[in-house]
Amino acid sequence: MSNTILKELDDGVLKLTLNRPERKNAFNIEQWAAFADAISEAQGDKRVAVVLVSGAGGNFSSGTDLYEFSDAGADHPFARCARLLCDFDKPLVAAASGIAVGGGATLLFHCDVLYVGESLRMRLPFVSLGLVPEFASSYQLQANIGARRAAELLFTAEWITAPRALETGIATAVLPDAELFAHALAKAREIAQWPTSALQETKRTLKAVHRAGLHAALAAEDAGMVRSVGTPENREAIEAFIEKRPPDFRQFRR
Repeated sequence: MSNTILKELDDGVLKLTLNRPERKNAFNIEQWAAFADAISEAQGDKRVAVVLVSGAGGNFSSGTDLYEFSDAGADHPFARCARLLCDFDKPLVAAASGIAVGGGATLLFHCDVLYVGESLRMRLPFVSLGLVPEFASSYQLQANIGARRAAELLFTAEWITAPRALETGIATAVLPDAELFAHALAKAREIAQWPTSALQETKRTLKAVHRAGLHAALAAEDAGMVRSVGTPENREAIEAFIEKRPPDFRQFRR
């Protein structure tokens, strides 16, 4: 297992920690692969009743590492990770504070219970990168908070604070950062005391009406991403990010 994902099994609770704090836990290819492997192993491990996901260093994740963006291909482990999470049938609990952006935010939408710290700042920046939503977020967000609120957040790419995440229904509860992980772990342990088979059947029941929508969203997003990656707007967004300047999209409307 890569050290980009830390694993610890604690009496039925598998603790997964995103561990690239120097990059605000931005997902590189190695980390996406390690996370996908961890989820796949948890699915088949009878010792695991609940998975608890958190980030090291005070941030959840700043999303996909844009310095590796050009290395992404059709076999990128992100795609495998997305499929695994759409079908994962054990409870997922998350504790998120600090930055949760892009894939670091949309990963959280797959969590059944999401506790956030007061410092949380979440963003869905896809349009600002000349891209489309991913990780089935185009479906998950609408299912969680409604179509109009989802459209506003996706079209504006605005920052979402912890109170806003709670008010919209993205988050389960807001906690002081110092209490966040302990609270999430206590809840994960509370869940893990029950029969794993009952937890799995309950999650399958909850997801049954959404499964087709999740996979349809993945397919639509994949097609949209193929059309978007490498466009002049997308290249301008990536270059502006690397050069630490505001992107100029107006040039493409002239």
